[in-house]
Amino acid sequence: MKMRGVLLCCAMALGAILLAAPYLSAQEKDSRMPRVENARVEQRAPAGPLAAEVKEQVGQSAQPQWIGYAVPQVASDREICCDNHGGSWGNSDCGICRLENGDRRNMTSRGGNTAKDDTAKDGTVKLEGPRNVVVLLRAQGQRVVKIRVVSEECTLDAGGLPFLWLTGVKPAESVALLAGYMHGDEFEDHDGRSVSQGALTAIALHADEAADRALESFVRPEERESLRKQAAFWLGEARGKAGLVALQKMAKSDPSTGVRAHVTFALSISREAGALDEMIRMAKEDESAHVRGQALFWLAQKAGKKAVDAITGAIEDDPDTDVKKKAVFALSQLPKDEGVPKLIEVAQTNRNPAVRKQAMFWLGQSNDPRALAFFEKVLAQ
Repeated sequence: MKMRGVLLCCAMALGAILLAAPYLSAQEKDSRMPRVENARVEQRAPAGPLAAEVKEQVGQSAQPQWIGYAVPQVASDREICCDNHGGSWGNSDCGICRLENGDRRNMTSRGGNTAKDDTAKDGTVKLEGPRNVVVLLRAQGQRVVKIRVVSEECTLDAGGLPFLWLTGVKPAESVALLAGYMHGDEFEDHDGRSVSQGALTAIALHADEAADRALESFVRPEERESLRKQAAFWLGEARGKAGLVALQKMAKSDPSTGVRAHVTFALSISREAGALDEMIRMAKEDESAHVRGQALFWLAQKAGKKAVDAITGAIEDDPDTDVKKKAVFALSQLPKDEGVPKLIEVAQTNRNPAVRKQAMFWLGQSNDPRALAFFEKVLAQ
């Protein structure tokens, strides 16, 4: 009996080693592969073009499975983490991303100084340098039903499903694959979980010119407005100079007032120096009062002399009273040392009574001692 017990323990230990072997070998062969738990992991290089490889694999997916690969991530201090874990996600330790349960959204964070060293869970030190983004496709019923992206630092829990890791994926082939999912009817879903929206996010994070070309194709006037708006966001958020050039073109030529209004927001999150100048141009020149008002609102979030000059200029010169009132509101959004004196000046001197009334309203909301002194002066007259 004792010998049988020893043999049983040895067999169980050997089984555990064999189950772990695919994961261990995958980690050893591809340093870009994230840590994967609770999965039957297989790793291989695509036999041909990525789209053909994925199509063949998905065609065999009667049962659910995950397919993943890594490509270089566009330069930034952005991290993409799941928000279904208890720890802090705004750092290099994203926690465990549970692919099969919990809240399945992605969160992105812009950190501070990225010139740092990161210590991984295994104790090794990862020097700061080019980073990768992990693209994950969930296949079921012979089709892709979900696309997600995570940072390479995340630990993935695949919920016991098969997990195929593809090595050596070319970024341009990845963009071509993902672009094929951009025209499904489900893009109109607004919870951020559709296959198309996942594909768009993944494309935007690729460090490859093919991603710029794809995003530019998504903002052509003949595309759906919902797609143009989402693509505009990523042009500002992630695509740098190329993104700014595309946004400038949209700002001048997109036929939709709603899309151009969304472009003002996309410009406000761009880190390119020319984005502010384009916002100012839109605040002054766009044919739509709604777009001009939105440009003024987002200009207020940027502050600075150029923004303040554009806002006060709209109060004086815009022919539409509603735009003037939106410009007054924009002054109220500036830092108080910039906004309150300007609001007082408008309340005292503007020729339009509706504009003066709006300025006094926002002064009343400011709780600033200078506003109180102004009201006391007005009431004493």
